Amino acid sequence: MGFFDKKYCDVCGEKIGLLGNRKLEDGNCCKECAKKLSPWFDERRHSTVEQIKEQLAYREENLKAVENFHTTRTIACDRWNVLLDEDARKFILTRDPRKITETNPDVISFSDITGCRVDVDEDRTEEKREVKNGDRTEYVSYNPPRYTYRYNFKYIINVNNPYFDEMKFDLNNSRVEIDSAAGAGFSTDPKAGLLGNILNAAAGAGAALQAANPHLNPEYAKYEKIGEDITAALTGAQDIVREEKEAASAAPKIAICPFCGAQTEVTADGKCEYCGGYIAEQV
Repeated sequence: MGFFDKKYCDVCGEKIGLLGNRKLEDGNCCKECAKKLSPWFDERRHSTVEQIKEQLAYREENLKAVENFHTTRTIACDRWNVLLDEDARKFILTRDPRKITETNPDVISFSDITGCRVDVDEDRTEEKREVKNGDRTEYVSYNPPRYTYRYNFKYIINVNNPYFDEMKFDLNNSRVEIDSAAGAGFSTDPKAGLLGNILNAAAGAGAALQAANPHLNPEYAKYEKIGEDITAALTGAQDIVREEKEAASAAPKIAICPFCGAQTEVTADGKCEYCGGYIAEQV
């Protein structure tokens, strides 16, 4: 078949328009079907037609869960929002909380969370000053050296899901930038604290402000706090689910005794509390 030959979606059967084909391992998929897949799914090209159909069926069921989702708490980032349904023990990630039925975000049970953490990426650039050397302009280091630090905050949630195992999203919309020349938030000793940083900044060249302590920067602290809030909410939810499971497994077993006919709470050794008959097999 040539590039301009007509193609049909092997998932829905509709004709695929020009530049609308999305390749599968054993067929073709139209862009409309591809848009319905989970945004966290990145194995489309290695998936079969049947696997894509199975996921679309899962996505239809997920939409029902979205329609029944009741937000009890929201943790907002710059772009993303973590919505919690604490009563149903579930959460979703969405860019627009007002349009969840249109976007159909994956509804994840707290019990399917396998891990969560903040990942902070740091980039450092040395700032230099211009020095005229005859007709030439040279760039030399300051004394002490000055650096601009840039930070990106990503949050990662690992989950037990048949179509993806990681949900990774940005906490910040643009990088947090800190200039060491400003002094605030920097120290030769990361444990120096606010007073130590102020003294170092006042000391000028003698301070040698080379090691960053970004936690004192308000913007850095803002996203650090958002990450901590998400972790506390998700790990706290996991603890509740775990405690409920433990309580359920520890609940007394009730059965009808085949010997005396009484409704009884089965003892630890599997016997009727009234006649002592062994009834563990009937539980």
